[in-house]
Amino acid sequence: MKVTVVGAGAVGATCADNIARKELCTELVLLDIKEGVAEGKAQDMMQTAQLLGFDTKIVGTTNDYSKTAGSDVVVITSGLPRKPGMTREELIGVNAGIVKSVCENILKYSPDTIIIVISNPMDTMTYLALQSTGLPKNKIIGMGGTLDSSRFRYQLSQHLGCSPSDLNAVVIGGHGDTTMIPLIRLATWNSVPVTQFLSEDQQKQIVADTMVGGATLTKLIGTSAWYAPGAAGALLVESILRDEKKLQTCCVFLDGEYGQKDICLGVPVVVGRNGWEKIVDFDLNEQEKQEFNKSADAVRSMNEVLKTL
Repeated sequence: MKVTVVGAGAVGATCADNIARKELCTELVLLDIKEGVAEGKAQDMMQTAQLLGFDTKIVGTTNDYSKTAGSDVVVITSGLPRKPGMTREELIGVNAGIVKSVCENILKYSPDTIIIVISNPMDTMTYLALQSTGLPKNKIIGMGGTLDSSRFRYQLSQHLGCSPSDLNAVVIGGHGDTTMIPLIRLATWNSVPVTQFLSEDQQKQIVADTMVGGATLTKLIGTSAWYAPGAAGALLVESILRDEKKLQTCCVFLDGEYGQKDICLGVPVVVGRNGWEKIVDFDLNEQEKQEFNKSADAVRSMNEVLKTL
């Protein structure tokens, strides 16, 4: 198995590090546009192989897409990260050109690959990747919901005083501070609804803190987060290459599901060797449906910006 991570910044390098440690592939290619960065980080990671006990071969390259040939999965992290006060929407103009170029170059050497998009604004970049590659819809996956759901579990664990691993909680909708929908009604602590343990005020606070999870970290550290986004990308790679059939929230193309068409948005999907293999209907209540439609409207308006570029 072969995996390529495009973008050797903090998110890409963290994603690659997780993939190597788990030995998800025999060869891992790290590609970046900046001279020497990918090569240096690849060497640094390879020098941990004996210390951490993995045998994955990591190769770094500066913009040489021929080295990515035959990749089973490609993770796209390239693009500008968010700065404090910057919205994901403001990144469209710059990152759209980067993501489209990456997709075109990847397909020259790996025409049957599965693409995972992390670059922001993630919902719009996922839609752009699908439109610009012409790949089957199941082979384009946006990572956002996987990360947001993990952040949701973290917030719940802080209030419940429990392990995040004992929680089942998902976030659907757009990967944005105002577009994501933490489904607290359906969240459980080892099968028991978390609403049995939390007051209304606590529930509202958890939802609010989850929605601004990315912005909170950007404010604290001065740039986009990287540990959790990188780990979320690696988790999807693992589910694909090991054909785990894991149920994850991912940004995928909707064609009538959840009442939406011609849009990429976060919904629960089964992820396996063929990419995303099935969309799962969570039977939303009326309020959640309204929130989902509102989220779709916001993402669709961002997608419209692509037509002006």
